Amino acid sequence: MKSVVIVFPASNCDRDVAVALQKVTGGQPVMVWHGDAQLPECDLIVLPGGFSYGDYLRTGAMAAHSPIMREVKTHAERGVPVLGICNGFQVLTESGLLPGALMTNANLKFVCRSVSLRVENTDTLYTHKYPVGASVVIPVAHHGGNYFADEDALDRLEGEGQVVFRYEDNPNGSARDIAGIINSNGRVMGLMPHPERVIEPELGGTDGIPLFQGIMERLA
Repeated sequence: MKSVVIVFPASNCDRDVAVALQKVTGGQPVMVWHGDAQLPECDLIVLPGGFSYGDYLRTGAMAAHSPIMREVKTHAERGVPVLGICNGFQVLTESGLLPGALMTNANLKFVCRSVSLRVENTDTLYTHKYPVGASVVIPVAHHGGNYFADEDALDRLEGEGQVVFRYEDNPNGSARDIAGIINSNGRVMGLMPHPERVIEPELGGTDGIPLFQGIMERLA
């Protein structure tokens, strides 16, 4: 499986994702700079966590207009899976690859802790290795993780099974406790928690491993 990790200015989880992908797949991801205009041949694109462009305008807004995002969109339209984690999720919404928006946390504070999630949809490329209704513990680290969409959009997400992860203990005020969603064709997923940070028992857990294993199995 050939994977690519996009690196934006102030990305800080790009190497974490690369380590997770290498551990599970055995292959070294290609790190692609945001200013590049082309992507190598790949089976998976990951937008990592961090604070792209310092979040100076709006989380993910400037990164969404980076040159490489034109290529990411083109590949997504062709069906190449795209995974956005934390800031990557914000970039996906700002670029229109996923619906809704990520706003400032309801308590106006940065949240950094492990949270419990319920896996709402296991019939996806990313979650099929989890048991139906599984409860997993994955850390969050964000100031702008408050997912918002209007009621019609939320109803569509619910009705089409596009809510993939839901908080059991909502840390940020997200509408309907949404922690992660997928697009209508099941190829683009964004989530605020960091599965790449729970791939080693020594680091606090392994609940992120099934996500990366699932991707590898489906794309191998």
